[in-house]
Amino acid sequence: MKITSLEPTRCLPVPDAGFGALRTVRGNLPLESVAVSADISGLVAGVEVTQGFRNPYDVTLEATYVFPLPDRAAVTGFRMEADDRVIEGVLKERGQARADYDQALREGKRAAIAEEDRPDVFTIRVGNLLPGERVTVRLTLSQPLPYEDGAATFRFPLVVAPRYIPGTPLDGPGSGDGTAPDTDAVPDASRITPPVLLPGFPDPVRLSLTATIDAAGLDLREMASSLHVVEEEGHTVRLRPGERLDRDFILRLSFDASTALQLDGQGAFSLTVLPPALESPRAPRDLVLLLDRSGSMGGWKMVAARRAAARIVDTLTEQDRFAVLTFDSVVEQAFEGLVAASDRNRYRAVEHLSRVDARGGTELLEPLRQAISLLHDRAGRERVLVLVTDGQVGHEDQILEQTGGALSSMRVHTVGIDRAVNAGFLGRLAGLGAGRCELVESEDRLDAAMEQIHRRIGAPLVTDLSLKDLDVEPGTVTHLGSIFPGVPLRVHGRYRNGSSVTVRGLASGTPWEQQVTGTVVDNPAIRAVWARAHLRELEDRYAMGEHELEAQIVQVSLENGVLCRFTAYVAVDTRKVAEGEPEHRVIQPVEPPSGWELPQNPPMMPFMAQAAVMAAPSFRPRSVPDPGFAPGPGHGFAGGAQETSASDIAAPGGAPGAPGGAPGGGAGRGFGGGSAGGRMSPSPRFAPPPAPRPGASGLESVRTQLVVELDRLKALLGGPDPLYLADLGSRLSALAAFLGGHPELAALAQELQAAERPGTDAEALKTHAIEVLTALTSGSPAPGSSSPSTPRRPFWKRT
Repeated sequence: MKITSLEPTRCLPVPDAGFGALRTVRGNLPLESVAVSADISGLVAGVEVTQGFRNPYDVTLEATYVFPLPDRAAVTGFRMEADDRVIEGVLKERGQARADYDQALREGKRAAIAEEDRPDVFTIRVGNLLPGERVTVRLTLSQPLPYEDGAATFRFPLVVAPRYIPGTPLDGPGSGDGTAPDTDAVPDASRITPPVLLPGFPDPVRLSLTATIDAAGLDLREMASSLHVVEEEGHTVRLRPGERLDRDFILRLSFDASTALQLDGQGAFSLTVLPPALESPRAPRDLVLLLDRSGSMGGWKMVAARRAAARIVDTLTEQDRFAVLTFDSVVEQAFEGLVAASDRNRYRAVEHLSRVDARGGTELLEPLRQAISLLHDRAGRERVLVLVTDGQVGHEDQILEQTGGALSSMRVHTVGIDRAVNAGFLGRLAGLGAGRCELVESEDRLDAAMEQIHRRIGAPLVTDLSLKDLDVEPGTVTHLGSIFPGVPLRVHGRYRNGSSVTVRGLASGTPWEQQVTGTVVDNPAIRAVWARAHLRELEDRYAMGEHELEAQIVQVSLENGVLCRFTAYVAVDTRKVAEGEPEHRVIQPVEPPSGWELPQNPPMMPFMAQAAVMAAPSFRPRSVPDPGFAPGPGHGFAGGAQETSASDIAAPGGAPGAPGGAPGGGAGRGFGGGSAGGRMSPSPRFAPPPAPRPGASGLESVRTQLVVELDRLKALLGGPDPLYLADLGSRLSALAAFLGGHPELAALAQELQAAERPGTDAEALKTHAIEVLTALTSGSPAPGSSSPSTPRRPFWKRT
């Protein structure tokens, strides 16, 4: 290989540009600022989130921002402010809200919509922003704080981390503007995969966060911020300026909670019961430990996960049995089935865990199935499943649908390790199995968290809980679960009559009860927090197959003014400000999560095969060609914004026309490497692809990737860029190697890799590639794919 050096004057750096950052003549990204203001009182926080948008273009704009909120927070208000006008959002059934928003844009009106895509992932769209105009949107929410071992935790997520997207791509336009195609397993994948900025991009968003603690009646002993440096003034905590939206904000407040029953006088109640001073004898256990070793678990997360898993193994005694399963794209067992927790077997398990490293994709469904099989029908023994992961998957509903029923019959504990963890999903899994969800955001936090995990994995203090004396409305009380050491029981519900409640249960097989007298308080958050918790349970049941609950979910959401997956807030200005729909659309790229290691080498197949495809920029046909229009910079290592053509982008160093901006990332997670010009950088450490696993020799094993590549190739506008064709050749070469040397695919890859040679007819090469890929992918549609003539169901509903 010949390497030609470039003169320094030919590749001058762009001022104020980070590694891989893109620059345009039209300005920067539409999201200018995010401000979070929290008022914490006891175990509830009232939060206002303010997002400031600006249109940096000289045409009308629609800006899309995919962002996280706390998974248990109730969104109770939405407001848009623009041009000295304040428009209050209205909560409506989601389909109706989307129709109202689209109609407003067609009529040239300014509008905004807020939608929930996951319990902790939301999307805001603001449409018909005039050139240079600033628009502010505000969200109001009530957030309950978890309390364990003498401390409450205020956790506020700030970035949606890339998630693994399995399944076969669906035909037709995507449901969103993200980097991953919608699939049969994740029909809204394009809504939860925003493009990711390359590391080093100059601070694109001003972040401010303030938390004020109402210490009235509390003996507040300590406030501690886990991942950020903060400034304290009395009982107010502020982030220092210059922080990035790349990790959760975590504030721990040490004080003594108390047993209490709060009644809002309007029919809602909140109950907190501290764990009793009891000793619970341990029953023999069968425990299955699942350890996520996928690519996103690299770096400190893998070290912490191995340590956590080893500590869990150390909690076992001679009377227990256990199994250890590590998983990425494949599942590996330390032993065959369940084995006795002898000293020798525990040592073998820890030795196996010490050799585990990060690789591949997060195929979580299969290890859960295997764990359920191992724990099936173990009479007389407590069945425990412990999952150690970052939870970064997109097919949560599919997992719940196929495993939720079985998981609800055993104890499920989850250990989330990440600075931007998928807390919503891990909490849902633990809730199904009446277990605990422990979140670990740093190695420094691991030891303290493991002390808690050690006690949680033991038997609960009180089980078989029920409520007496308070006349509760049937079907409205949240899941009671069990009482664990150090963790208060938290229950929300609706009641008709009564001023006290008696909590009953079994402690070591004998009856236990505690009476709690109620206090009437004027606190609207009690109703909002109940409604959110109730909606979460209903939505989980819906995901597990009870689709008849849809009407009830919508009714509960609208009656209580709390956003859910089946409703949306929409704000429409009555004033006409444009001639019609926005002339340009941009999806806001997000920060790469702090603590994630971006892999330099390709991971193992099939993760590598998918990474090869996802490395390609994501093209969508433009509705109105506009060759002179430049998108916002930093389309990130997961693809570009919607409605942006290859010719629109100028990369640092004067390389115009680099397709899609920065190169794409791996396996639907949106991480990967590459040069700023849109081409993957060769590396001397680029390992050859591993030999294919048995059964992976047919084209069907990579058909998904080939279909995606074909669709992108067809969507290319204008003359194809030789750089793009050469990169496509390198990805197809990786797929051919995975198949053990597929002749037609390998030949096409070789032809494409020569696209940069002088005299190559790029247009003819593109046509030839489309013909070959069409022939290779032709045949009966993949299971779950949709026909172009058949309209899809709304993406937020299940079939």
